[in-house]
Amino acid sequence: MNRLDYTGDDNVVDYRQVPSGTYRCRISEVRPGTTRAGDERWSLALVVVDGEHAGKLAAWDALVFSTRGRARARMVLKALGLPAKGRVQIEPADLVDRQALVEVRAVDYTSPSGEQIRRNEVPYDGFHALPAEDRP
Repeated sequence: MNRLDYTGDDNVVDYRQVPSGTYRCRISEVRPGTTRAGDERWSLALVVVDGEHAGKLAAWDALVFSTRGRARARMVLKALGLPAKGRVQIEPADLVDRQALVEVRAVDYTSPSGEQIRRNEVPYDGFHALPAEDRP
């Protein structure tokens, strides 16, 4: 016999797996794509490496390779230990398994369909290089 509890709010979708905070994360997946404006965008799955939330998805974030997004992309790549000066050529696979300290914070918003969405986001300056002694 199944017992179901329908007393909750069916209009809320909660994607948060970890509370707000700063975590040592690794990039487990990179999904290349494009923005509505046609700029290249890489979506990054950030998974917690250690502690009580190890193995859980901290957040999805994205790098946008546009004129406007260039400064943040450079900051993130540097935090991940990748070259961030001069002419650089990288592929999505170059980011997989890279680690950094990543700040995530909870956000709630209403989707166009009226659902309340709860998820974590990474602030603009939320990526930081691991201390030298903690680098893999």
